[in-house]
Amino acid sequence: MKLWMMWKSLLIGVLIFVNFFPSFVSANKVMFTNEVAVLVYHHIDDQTEGAVTISSKLFEKQLGAMRRQGYQFITMDQFKRFLSKGAEVPDNAVLVTFDDGYESFYTKAFPILKKMGIPAVNFVITSGLDSPKGTLLPSMSREEIKQMRKEFAGIDFQAHSDQLHAMKDGKPLLTNKVTTNGVIETDSEFRNRILSDTRKCLTKLKDIGGSQAVDSYAYPFGSYDDQTMSLLQEAGVRFAFTTKAGVATNRTDPMQIPRINAGSPYIRPHSINNLIKQANRHEMPGLNKN
Repeated sequence: MKLWMMWKSLLIGVLIFVNFFPSFVSANKVMFTNEVAVLVYHHIDDQTEGAVTISSKLFEKQLGAMRRQGYQFITMDQFKRFLSKGAEVPDNAVLVTFDDGYESFYTKAFPILKKMGIPAVNFVITSGLDSPKGTLLPSMSREEIKQMRKEFAGIDFQAHSDQLHAMKDGKPLLTNKVTTNGVIETDSEFRNRILSDTRKCLTKLKDIGGSQAVDSYAYPFGSYDDQTMSLLQEAGVRFAFTTKAGVATNRTDPMQIPRINAGSPYIRPHSINNLIKQANRHEMPGLNKN
């Protein structure tokens, strides 16, 4: 009887510990090694939800759940060294990314990231820097980006084009020739347009110290092809992020980096774990086999 009571007390103690200290229990669980799950978010709004808009409360809960489950957040610089030099990353490595450069990153996401000590990178549509309040959703200003970089070195800002985050005739500007007054632009005009926009975008971010090295790009609308990749590389891009699901490995083509959409209001805090597991089972097309 005494032995039973002792085991019962021990079991109750274990259950209490697991309930109140889940991060300690799960911290040693290795779900993947030498890989990085890259998450993508867009906009945070506490009044309105949308396909790529979540509340700050849900965002914080997602990050907290991942940390308790044993995920370890890395910086953009760590990720680039992992892809380019084969540098080690911690087990269960996660890179948090945002697209578009909305002001909600500054007002909603950044305070949470800074408080929790979680690094992140925002891919900025740099045309919004010239008139932050003139965009459909307010954009970050140069001063706000500088302030975030000053307060938390783990926050990075990279490129999402200057004026190519748009469509004409239902086709993304980055990957399609533009027709003006019935005349289609020539190969040379198309090439110059993409190079000019990309260099302008990178320069704007370099001028405000958006990163130690502004050399990364998120494809607008996830649209790209071989010509796009070649032109971006010519303009100075070394790493490019897609919207295709998958987990990055040391074999991933640095110009075709997969990401996992976490910024949906339908993705509950513990659901991200399942998304990462699913993405981990699918090998990303275009992996570098060399």
